[in-house]
Amino acid sequence: MYPRQAYQTRRRGGLPLGRLLIAGLIVISSLIAYFGNSEENPITGETQHVGISVEQEIALGLQAAPEMADQFGGLDPDANAQAIVDDVGQQIVAGSPAGRSPYEFDFHLLADNETINAFALPGGQIFITRALFDRLQREGELAGVLGHEVGHVVGRHSAERIAKAQLTEGLTGAVVIATYDPDNPSSAGTAQMAVLIGQLVNMRYGREDELESDVLGVCFLNDAGYDPNDLIQVMRVLAEASQGQAPPEFFSTHPNPENRIEQIQNAIQNLEQCPN
Repeated sequence: MYPRQAYQTRRRGGLPLGRLLIAGLIVISSLIAYFGNSEENPITGETQHVGISVEQEIALGLQAAPEMADQFGGLDPDANAQAIVDDVGQQIVAGSPAGRSPYEFDFHLLADNETINAFALPGGQIFITRALFDRLQREGELAGVLGHEVGHVVGRHSAERIAKAQLTEGLTGAVVIATYDPDNPSSAGTAQMAVLIGQLVNMRYGREDELESDVLGVCFLNDAGYDPNDLIQVMRVLAEASQGQAPPEFFSTHPNPENRIEQIQNAIQNLEQCPN
């Protein structure tokens, strides 16, 4: 039998060629899978890389909705408040291009009266916590929150994130395979750094999604007859709520509210660029 080191032919630098070849194949297959799946978003006109269908998005959202509600204390029992959320949400959908999307939107008021939050699941399941709902002073502000979340759904941000996560997982996995040497424990640091970089890349995409949803929220508010400036007030509410608690923007999946206000103001001044 050949000695192990002779059997595992090594390139200059000490890494096994077999391991490098495997890593290279993973990189190639990951890139092909990501860039080979591209579609034009019928609402935004953007060319997107997505790996799941609209039907799969809807199914994922419906499956995850009960578990997500449980994490925030379940649905709020206040039927009148829930009716307000439903009415405003459906006005946003019916009055904007979101109504032409294939998604069936459901709006949920969560019982959590401490966590200030709102979020959207793929396929049209949208949630707002009681804590945020109670801080909003006008119907237009509620419309701003829900319009922003509708923007996430119509923008297919969850589907994009899934595709990007799969690409990142493949690329960072290839780096780990190529650089980790069980005979050299220090190489684990390089592998861990690759994973961290991958996570930060996906965080960056998350912040871009938030900013795009702000712009779409402005458009949908205006289309539905609301004052898009109410979304600026929502940002002020969020800024006040996060005083002394917000992490540095670069390490957050949500941009700082102060920075989002400028983007929203710019979108209000350029409503002619909204999707029709």
